[in-house]
Amino acid sequence: MKRIGLLGGMSWESSLEYYRLLNEMVKNRLGGFHSAECTLASVDFGPVSEMMKSNDWKGIERVLSAAAIDLKRAGADFLIICTNTMHLLAREIEGASGLEVLEIGKAVGEEIERRGLETVGLLGTRFTMERAYYKDTLAGFGINVIVPSAEEMVVVDMIIFEELCKGIFREESKSVYKAVIKGLQINGAEGVILGCTEIPLLIKESDADIAVFDTTAIHARAAVDHALA
Repeated sequence: MKRIGLLGGMSWESSLEYYRLLNEMVKNRLGGFHSAECTLASVDFGPVSEMMKSNDWKGIERVLSAAAIDLKRAGADFLIICTNTMHLLAREIEGASGLEVLEIGKAVGEEIERRGLETVGLLGTRFTMERAYYKDTLAGFGINVIVPSAEEMVVVDMIIFEELCKGIFREESKSVYKAVIKGLQINGAEGVILGCTEIPLLIKESDADIAVFDTTAIHARAAVDHALA
């Protein structure tokens, strides 16, 4: 089994879910008392979130690259970044650390392709929804990505940072997300990507009338497949 390096803490709420999923999946695959060989580098999200607000992506790159280098020194064979947004820096982190980054976007693209969908909606942080990472990555699979309106993006982003990253899960916020998903469906989405690893803690498949792609679970499954290959 390859050792999985987890670059987490952004937020620790979703990093906890990654750890649970990785170990459950390995146990289900191998049986008995088997669990995942993994090492976690959990960064302090406080300074990172401030750098996000000021668009200091070079600063974020330095912090995450240093943590990734620590994971390589600790014996990780490859790396998963336990957040969608920071995949904007995947290539830089991979280059700095020398560790292969198993990308969340590619894992999600493979799953959407397997399901045979052509157009999907995307929810996530403002950075994830506005920037080209998912659109460019999924274009390689022939998949079109649509996003909420600018006004909806503000609300979706606010709920992530003010609630979900702090472990706050409100029914009112679930209703807001369900309405945004319904709008994406009306605009042609056949499925929706929960493109922030905290969103699946609030929104489940039963909350939508279209296919729901839980990026945390999809990414964890890809990591286990890679570790056991």
